[in-house]
Amino acid sequence: MTPTAPTATRTASAAPSRTAAAVRRRRYGAPAVLLAPFFVLFTGATLVPVGYAVYLSLYAEHRSGLGFGGSETVFTGLGNYTRALGDAAFRGGFLNLAQYCLLYIPLMMILALVLALLLDSALVKARRFFQLALFLPHAVPGTIATLVWIYLYTPGISPVIGALDSLGTHADLLGHPLPAVVNMAVWEWTGYNMVIFFAALQAIPREVLEAAVVDGAGPLRTALSVKIPLIRSSLAVVGLFTVIGSLQLFTEPMILHGTTPSVVSTWSPNMYAYTAAFERHDYGLAAASSVLLALAAAALSFVVTRATRARGEDRPQPATEAAA
Repeated sequence: MTPTAPTATRTASAAPSRTAAAVRRRRYGAPAVLLAPFFVLFTGATLVPVGYAVYLSLYAEHRSGLGFGGSETVFTGLGNYTRALGDAAFRGGFLNLAQYCLLYIPLMMILALVLALLLDSALVKARRFFQLALFLPHAVPGTIATLVWIYLYTPGISPVIGALDSLGTHADLLGHPLPAVVNMAVWEWTGYNMVIFFAALQAIPREVLEAAVVDGAGPLRTALSVKIPLIRSSLAVVGLFTVIGSLQLFTEPMILHGTTPSVVSTWSPNMYAYTAAFERHDYGLAAASSVLLALAAAALSFVVTRATRARGEDRPQPATEAAA
């Protein structure tokens, strides 16, 4: 049977739409399938816990009958945030964390960069041995590394303290926990970040370095004016990850807390949240302090990202380059 004129017109107009839908499926289907596991894990491991922490931070447990009655969950709004910000222990934890970041981040990054530059130079022999030796501390679990350092810090059993005492220097390394914690972190992370810097230095075209040598630049001038600017992106990434990791400080001071009274249970914001949740069972306060720490991490990450952005990205492109 021959189709009528309106039916033929609808068939002709539907054909391009089906073709366009097939093109869209081919264009977006494979990326959607490949990205789906990431978004599922990101939602389950990040968005849901953060959302639940925000939900908990808005509620508090109230008990009646002088604590002997039943508990009741009540909505407090920003009350837990006000309690956390008004607590001197929470503010003191942030002060300790700020001092830790100011000491640890520059010291670790400078040391890792200097070691990477030395390994990249022609002065170092047995390069692979030094790479492995410097990276090994990062392979030691943080808890074990902290226990080893506590052994070296403790008077009476530490050979280091014994040697210092024999020289007439009575060092109290556990009496000042900030340098002790910074020393542990530097020992653990310098080799790891040194490997990242060294890999970036190895990716610099040798022609660029040879041109600098031909122009009369010495090793120091080449390192400062050629190598470091060319690995700026690696410096930015390491700086960003180091800031985020520093704000999560917990393991080292938590283990030190059991060995010295100078490290209190609220020495860092994470320890404050841990104590509020698992010792005082104040989950609303713990969630509020965790959310405040996450906001601080997000703000600092934004500042570091903006500060380390390449200058050329902020400049407007010339018309000819933009047209090209």
